[in-house]
Amino acid sequence: MAALNQRQALIVEKANADGFVSIDALVEAFEVTPQTIRRDINYLCDLGILRRYHGGASLVTNTRNVDYSARQELMPDEKDRIGRLVASHIPDGASLFLNIGTTTEAVARALVNHRGLRIITNNLNVAVLLRNGQDFEITVAGGRLRPHDLAVVGEATIDFISQFKVDFGVIGISGIDPDGTLLDFDYREVRVAQAIIDNSRTVFLATDHSKFGRRAMVKLGHVSMLDGLYIDQMPPQPYMDVLRESQVSVHVAP
Repeated sequence: MAALNQRQALIVEKANADGFVSIDALVEAFEVTPQTIRRDINYLCDLGILRRYHGGASLVTNTRNVDYSARQELMPDEKDRIGRLVASHIPDGASLFLNIGTTTEAVARALVNHRGLRIITNNLNVAVLLRNGQDFEITVAGGRLRPHDLAVVGEATIDFISQFKVDFGVIGISGIDPDGTLLDFDYREVRVAQAIIDNSRTVFLATDHSKFGRRAMVKLGHVSMLDGLYIDQMPPQPYMDVLRESQVSVHVAP
C-alpha cells in the first residue's frame, strides 16, 4: 500500500482531534482545490481510515484497525516525543518487555543509546531497531508471525512471556473508553499484552491522544492496571478523573 502524503496524514490527525473534517475547512486549511481534498478523502476512505459523510468525513470507529503502513505515517513527531519520554524513565541495565505497535517502536528507537538493557519482545521491528544497542540482550518471543507488521502472537508467545518477570512492561493500545477500559482490535494481540502486564513489575502505556474515545472491540483491561501513562498531550475529561482515581501517573511529552 502506498504511504500517506503529508497532507493526507494531517487530514487524519484533524479527524482524530475533531471527530469530523469538512471539505470546505480542509480546502481553506491546505489552500488546495476541493477536488484535491475529495481525492484525499476518497483515498483515506478506501483504506478504511475515514468514513464519508455529506460535506466531509469522520474517523472510522468500528472494529477494523488502520493498516500498519498507514499507522506508521500518523503522528510521527508525537510518537517520537512519547518514545523519548518513556526511554528517559528506563534506567540502564533494566529488563523490559516491548510489545506490538508503532509507538512502542518509537520507544525502541529512543532506547538505542542506553546500556545493558535486557529486552524481550514479540515485535520483530523492535528487535531490528535495537540490534546495535550497547551490551543489549535481545530475546524474541516465539509464536506465529503476522507478516504485515512483523508481530509474533499466539499461545506459544503467551507461554514464552510467562516464563519471565521483568522490571518494565511497555505496551501500546488502540483505544481507551471514557470509563478507563483499554481496548484493542486483535484478541491474540490482547492476550500477549495481558501476559506482559502480568509479568512486569512496572507497566507503562505509551499512546498518542487520538486513542482516547477510539472504539475497538477487544477488552484488554483497565487503566488501573497501569503505573504510568505516556502521552503527547493532557487527556481530556472524564479520562483525567479515571486516571486520578486509579492513581496512574500521567507524563506528557514536552
